[in-house]
Amino acid sequence: MTARFQDQTSAPALRKVIGAAAMGNFVEWFDFAVYGFLATIIASQFFPSESVSLGLLKTFGVFAVAFAMRPLGGIFFGVLGDRLGRKGVLSLTILLMAGATTLIGLLPVHASWGMAAPVLLTVLRCLQGFSAGGEYAGSIAYVMEHAPNDRRGWYGSFIPVSTFLAFASAALLVFALESSLTAEAMTAWGWRVPFLLAAPLGLVGLYLRWRMEETPAFKAMAAEDNTHAHSPLRETLKSQSQSMLRLGTFISLTALSFYMFTTYFSTYLQVEGGFTRPRALLVTMIALVFAALFCPVAGRISDRIGRRNTIRFVCAWLFVMVVPAYLLASSGALWKAIPGVLLLATGALTANVVTATLLSETFPTRTRYTASAFTCNVSYTIFGGTAPLMATWLIDTTGNNLAPALYLMVIAVLAGLGGLALRETSRISLMDDAALQPDAELSLYPAQQAAR
Repeated sequence: MTARFQDQTSAPALRKVIGAAAMGNFVEWFDFAVYGFLATIIASQFFPSESVSLGLLKTFGVFAVAFAMRPLGGIFFGVLGDRLGRKGVLSLTILLMAGATTLIGLLPVHASWGMAAPVLLTVLRCLQGFSAGGEYAGSIAYVMEHAPNDRRGWYGSFIPVSTFLAFASAALLVFALESSLTAEAMTAWGWRVPFLLAAPLGLVGLYLRWRMEETPAFKAMAAEDNTHAHSPLRETLKSQSQSMLRLGTFISLTALSFYMFTTYFSTYLQVEGGFTRPRALLVTMIALVFAALFCPVAGRISDRIGRRNTIRFVCAWLFVMVVPAYLLASSGALWKAIPGVLLLATGALTANVVTATLLSETFPTRTRYTASAFTCNVSYTIFGGTAPLMATWLIDTTGNNLAPALYLMVIAVLAGLGGLALRETSRISLMDDAALQPDAELSLYPAQQAAR
């Protein structure tokens, strides 16, 4: 495929593209984030236990089970997206997510339905995970296939921005409810409010996505080779397995740092730092807003220094800063907890931004949605979905409240090995499928360096 269609998207049209993709992504991850911020209440309502740790382990276990559905969702929606286009699939994912989240808000608790309540909660969380499996990689591909070659980091960063804002909004809403309602009211019905908001938010996101246009890259591919517009899953796994393994290894750090920072850290501040739930949510919310604001900065820097140098920074930063971050967070002092979580946020946001670009830059158009969704979701399932569960288990088993930090340090080393085995892709054309094939790997990097 040639690059003759590249850069045909005007600046106003590109802003609409980013707006539609980011808004839909916001709705998806707002719905997904609410569960993590309400973990302690959900534990008491669906998994009553004399042991707080046991209740949390069960709650985060359901959190992890939902992630097991993400690779299946990634394959299902990825194949559809590569075969039929990006637009329709992204409308379907948001519809499924909003429906499942709304039903969680209506679900009877353990006291009313007994074991049926946690079973149904698990089923609905699995539907959320299945939907999320097709969301993020699809949104990224949609934006990247419109963006100019030399600014993909900048434009692509607005998808992580929407993700962080979704988590921040979920934290803000839960914080407001916790601050304005009594503990009894919050336990009785207040926790349902964020889940029920999924219905109107989902309709807004669906409207925006239904009005989107198909991407230039997909239309060009379909026009040039309509009979082979999609690479079958087996061919995708065979031809892209090497790139998928390398990228997946790096994304393990992105997933772990993201969910430790956005979902688990609020619980850590409560259990290990002695913070009240509203106070812990306030700290997390500040860090999420910080992350959203600085994603475009990280995207601009990544465009300037390249993806491999950004990978080096991310792995080194998280390896060095994660222990100080956890020490500050466990101090019990607000003025220490905030800079502590910001240290972790800096690494997590930069990892998310460079991952966003790599998901599309690593694979050719005809396999991009399938390969990127599967790679991303397998890594997120193994390292992201299990992050709160592993962190809780590690502390409970070892008695060391720094155990989650040490775990992240090990993953940072492995992620660096995988990420730095990837070629430099910051200036290649996404229209040039020949340059994106694995056999182009050795010859591409020197040419990229020369172009700089």
